[in-house]
Amino acid sequence: MAGPESAAETKTRAAADDDETVDEVGRGRAARAARGPDPVCAAAVDIAREAAIEEAGGADAVGEHLGVEAEGERLVLHRFACLTPAYRGWVWAVVTARAPRVRRVTVDDVVLMPGEGALLAPPWVPWSQRLRPGDVGVGDLLPTAVDDPRLALRRSDVEEFADTDAFLELGLGRPRVLSTFGREEASTRWYAGEPGPDAHVAKVAPATCLTCGFHVRLAGGLGRLFGVCANELAPDDAKVTSIDHGCGAHSEALVAPSAHPEPVPFDEDPSDLEPTDVELVGATAGGTSQDAAGTGHATVGHAGHPEPYGHA
Repeated sequence: MAGPESAAETKTRAAADDDETVDEVGRGRAARAARGPDPVCAAAVDIAREAAIEEAGGADAVGEHLGVEAEGERLVLHRFACLTPAYRGWVWAVVTARAPRVRRVTVDDVVLMPGEGALLAPPWVPWSQRLRPGDVGVGDLLPTAVDDPRLALRRSDVEEFADTDAFLELGLGRPRVLSTFGREEASTRWYAGEPGPDAHVAKVAPATCLTCGFHVRLAGGLGRLFGVCANELAPDDAKVTSIDHGCGAHSEALVAPSAHPEPVPFDEDPSDLEPTDVELVGATAGGTSQDAAGTGHATVGHAGHPEPYGHA
């Protein structure tokens, strides 16, 4: 014979009976929304605490009960303070649930969640956005994305400035210009110093500035041997370097995948696509690809992309 019910059991059973009665008259969902969390699941504080203690590995890690919150129909979230010193401000969240017309409460999930004032890790930032000028040191290699917008794959992609062909210094408001002696003296000094090939960073570089896409050659006679670095992450950014200088921020030192890959559209039935001619903006090993009419073209395949073609 079963013993007399305790006050808590009587209260829980009454709540379940009341819930069943409401369900029977078809007003269960509206009534639950009006009265808040399911009373049976909300009353199962001890069951939720035991689940939190089991997940935490000890009763000393679970603190006071902080309240309940309705997560859904007969789904209640219990919150307990976390007493672990490393997780100040965090709470143990235990989700309790029960089936319709069933008084038995079960534990659906137990997780440790950040609460108000919890210490959180900063948002993750890709390495390409975390780098700052000065981060590349001697012996370091800086990957460059294959689609880095600062670099162009073809000569025709670059806006041409034909200023070196008609480079004039006299008549621009300066009464005197650099003499041949002054230019040679500056060249000797630069080449023997940090901008030259004997700099420590240049000796361990994977390649020279001559083959780097960020190297901008100077105009005039000095441009035969020197240029300016245009890579903000390189140690020589905005400085003059010789063509046989180098550093780990060389544009081709490490070519990384795209930092912002674009999804490729997929057509399950591309049979209705017609081959189309599109103008190429690339250059082959012998120069710009030309057809009989003097315009570069390529045949587009079923996926809407040009067929493979050779290039330098």
